[in-house]
Amino acid sequence: MSKGDNTRAAILDAALAQASESGFESLTIGSLAERVGISKSGLFAHFGSREELQIAAIEAAAARFTETVFIPALKAKRGLPRLRALFEHWLDWTARSGLSHGCPMQAAAIEFDDQPGDVRDAVSDHFARLERELGRAVELAIGQGHLRADLDVGQFVFDMMGIVFAYQHGARLFQPAKAEARARTAFERLIDSASPAP
Repeated sequence: MSKGDNTRAAILDAALAQASESGFESLTIGSLAERVGISKSGLFAHFGSREELQIAAIEAAAARFTETVFIPALKAKRGLPRLRALFEHWLDWTARSGLSHGCPMQAAAIEFDDQPGDVRDAVSDHFARLERELGRAVELAIGQGHLRADLDVGQFVFDMMGIVFAYQHGARLFQPAKAEARARTAFERLIDSASPAP
């Protein structure tokens, strides 16, 4: 990468860390320039506005999520093994990505859900893609005979996302180990309810 590309990548890494800690609303040209150790004008050369910076950080978070959760899961066999791998990678993706303060995408969804505009659209696009990809994984599991043929795919995806979001909430506010145990129990119940009859 060029020097400019390296600088942009360093800025986005710092932006993700800050968003994980304090949310995307905390991202400003000034605060991030100070965190990265460059001038405001230097950062402004890469991101012309705060909104552009927020959108780029959201896209970087989505890309890191894909690299940490979806790409490793593709190594698992199609069907239920891959679906389980997605769930496992999703539970600890922030820790493995160095975002120890929690999921920046979940924070962005809460911050921007009622703020129309380009930033909200970027967050919405990410979660729409996530739902589509999870739906494809569920359909593969149905095709492999691992889940019922009459399964409501959209409902399964909704329930799976709800389990992970509840886990992230519980792990941050209460006891991480207890939240993880409950999430695993809930996921197994979801799988059992979607499995073909013996």
